[in-house]
Amino acid sequence: MEETKCDEVLMNLRKIIRAVDLSSKKLARDFGLTGPQALILAEVRKSGGLPVSVLAERVTLSHATVTDILNRLAKRALVTRTRDQVDKRRQLVSITEEGLALLASAPTSLQKRFVERYEMLPNWEQSMILASLERVAHLMNAEDLDAAPMLTSGAVNRLETEV
Repeated sequence: MEETKCDEVLMNLRKIIRAVDLSSKKLARDFGLTGPQALILAEVRKSGGLPVSVLAERVTLSHATVTDILNRLAKRALVTRTRDQVDKRRQLVSITEEGLALLASAPTSLQKRFVERYEMLPNWEQSMILASLERVAHLMNAEDLDAAPMLTSGAVNRLETEV
């Protein structure tokens, strides 16, 4: 049976989904982190002592989702939260030594490798890829779905419920 172009597109979409899923599962299995947890830890390491609202904005997740993830990270002593000395209503998030050590041992994320390679492409090719993916999202009635710019397969096991 001869493969059509549509079959090839669908196969490549499945390969992308599988790569994201495998990467997420490996991160969870080997380091006990979900993609969003790793993203938040990396942003806190980069920015240090930042308010939860700013962190949520930078990782494009809701304040409530970030708070939930921070609760899990704090429980594992990977981050700390302290009251802002200027505005006591705000909590500042910092990474702990344990968090730094965990990030240092974690592999380069699939997303980071993609970004590095994508940014090396000429502008015309980046635009072509973007336009093609926007069209695919439209064809799948997915153009209006909420999605953060991070690669994650979501829950990595049936007990995990966070984004």
